[in-house]
This record gives sequence, C-alpha cells and structure tokens, in this order.
Amino acid sequence: MTTSRDAASSGTSGTAPRLDDFVCFALYSASHAFNKIYRPLLQPLGLTYPQYLVMIVLWERDGQTVGALGDRIMLESSTLTPLLKRLEANGLVTRLRDASDERQVRIHLTDRGQALRHEAEAVPACIAERSGLDIAEAGRLTAAVSALRDALRLHGED
Repeated sequence: MTTSRDAASSGTSGTAPRLDDFVCFALYSASHAFNKIYRPLLQPLGLTYPQYLVMIVLWERDGQTVGALGDRIMLESSTLTPLLKRLEANGLVTRLRDASDERQVRIHLTDRGQALRHEAEAVPACIAERSGLDIAEAGRLTAAVSALRDALRLHGED
C-alpha cells in the first residue's frame, strides 16, 4: 500500500494507486537491480550475495555465533545454516561448537576466507560507481532506508 506521503508526492490522492507510487515496489525493484550488478562481481569470488553478506560480517568480527550472524543479516537459522555449510565446504569458514556453551556454534574464517577479503575489496567501489550516487547521497539513502526498515520491523512485531 502507498503511504499518504507517497500519494501526496505523486499527485494521486483520491485515485487508485499506480505501481510507481509504492515505496515497497521501488525498494523491491532496486533490490533486483542490485542483484544483477552484484552477481558478476561476486561470481569470480565464488560467492552468492547472501554468502557475501556473511563474509562481510565475519570480516568485521570473526568468530560470531550463528545466532549473531543471523540477527545481523536478518536471516533465520534455517536459511543461514545451509549457507554456512556451503561456505565451509568451499573452505572459507569453519563451524565449531563454543567451548563454554555447546549449544552455540561459532563461525570462524579460515585463512582462505581471510584472504578473500582482499579479493573482494573492489566490490563496494564498483557498486558505488554503478549507482551514480556520491558518498554523501549513498549515506543519506542508506540511513533513510535503514530507518524505514527498522520502523517496519518494529510495527511488524505487534
């Protein structure tokens, strides 16, 4: 559904909404456009986009639990576990039970997973260039979309 701000800005107040009036469609279609850009950049690294997100989070802080990773990239463990198994099969991570709490599984980068960080360094610059946004615009857009996401998540838990 469109928001009142969407309707007001598009001049459609009181008429049936058009697809282009939906913030959710703009985000959905932008996500698809991002995927088309990421795919050829990540393919030489042997990563899918969700795997790339996991690797970024581990490059930020290695040794996180599966639960912490899932919270950070907003994936359920039922989706995350097979993804982590594939990363492990590719020699990028290891999954180890936490010595102090065996219910927890910690994910650690292998040497190969650490080295992949260097190979992946060019990806963000390629995305930025193709987006046509400067650093300030990208920062504002990221903040706005993140705030929207957080508000929707908050209201989705009612």
